[in-house]
Amino acid sequence: MTYEIAPKLETLVNSDSEVLAWENVESRWKEKLEQAIAKTSPHYLISPYTQQSLATIVKYACENRLSILPCGSGSKLSWGGLVKDAQLVVSTQKCDRIIEHAVGDLTVTVEAGVKLCDLQKILVQSNQFLPLDPAYPDSATIGGIVATADSGSWRQRYGGIRDMVLGLSFVRSDGQIAKAGGRVVKNVAGYDLMKLFAGSYGTLGIISQVTFRLYPLPEASKTIVLMGEANAIAKATQTILMSSLTPTAAEILTCASVNYLEIGRGMGLMIRFQSIAESVKEQLAQVESIARQLGLKTSLYCDRDEINLWQRLQQSIQIPCSYESVTCKIGVIPNTAVKVLEQCDRLTLERGLGTINISSGLGKLHFLNLDIDSIQKMRSLFQENRGFLTLLEAPISLKQQLDPWGYTGNALNIMRQLKEKFDPNNIFSPGCFIGGI
Repeated sequence: MTYEIAPKLETLVNSDSEVLAWENVESRWKEKLEQAIAKTSPHYLISPYTQQSLATIVKYACENRLSILPCGSGSKLSWGGLVKDAQLVVSTQKCDRIIEHAVGDLTVTVEAGVKLCDLQKILVQSNQFLPLDPAYPDSATIGGIVATADSGSWRQRYGGIRDMVLGLSFVRSDGQIAKAGGRVVKNVAGYDLMKLFAGSYGTLGIISQVTFRLYPLPEASKTIVLMGEANAIAKATQTILMSSLTPTAAEILTCASVNYLEIGRGMGLMIRFQSIAESVKEQLAQVESIARQLGLKTSLYCDRDEINLWQRLQQSIQIPCSYESVTCKIGVIPNTAVKVLEQCDRLTLERGLGTINISSGLGKLHFLNLDIDSIQKMRSLFQENRGFLTLLEAPISLKQQLDPWGYTGNALNIMRQLKEKFDPNNIFSPGCFIGGI
């Protein structure tokens, strides 16, 4: 059966897809898959050029009970739980057309394989942008960003993925293309499948097209970093949250991150203002006043230095070429974020590079090497503070010993029912999601 798959698929999709036997796939794909699949390697990597070809592939897989691991460029293939078995890796990377950019309406509709960096270059020509700052920004595709709900530091001002998606199309498990939402901002018709698919990790269907709301590029941008003792950082954070200040990004930094960025000592609070020049200047002055009252040191960044600072922060919590490194997604009640990060620093001897957003309480932690006992202690710490710790990337042996999700909520039965409705044959990313879904 295995050796019959490629010829049959090539006949079905003609020249509308690239079908590669796994032994002919680039090494970067294989390296990611080694940390994603619990058992055998997949048979083929298939990259359709059109949404219709993608639908044909899924229909064939469904009829022949072939499990699929959906992805974009493959940068986040190993995030989440271990896939039990994936016979086909289906990538949307070649479905990369800009369908419509409605400049006046501040919306854009793109296929799932469009890279965010390429989209931003097009949008900037109309003085617009999509406020997403995901991991692997140079290779991350729109479909992968939505599927993992990886919005990044701009969440502070613009919200998460679910707040930006106006509509999407996806391929169902039976090979049919379904649509939800639309291409306009004021759209309330139908079920809100956009929120359901954001963060679904490809377990409900394969996202094929997305419509986003856009924003005008700000006139001015500057970043201020406050550094010092944890108690003072916590007070500064609460003062800023209760004020009328409107930062576009605001992240609490671990001591290790402050050291890594070589910007000072102690914990950090990194705040970005983007607006008209007068507003940016006034808001920076208010933050500097807060810092002086609390005895915190400050550093100011603008232009290329500011861009480099945020890029370096993003790079610090991405995975280097190491099978021992661990990256966690974390969440906590915002007003306890500093306290929890401080306790994390103590547990891990200040080895964790990472941040937490001051409003949402969401963030990431990265460690070059971390044992299972330390992870369990950190997970308990976050759960005790009504939060969570999820393993995004980690050695496969670690994910085999410890549940990557660590979910303790009461919605697991609902999630399983949704999975049964959307994917009754369990062909999409089996085992990747919470509870082995």
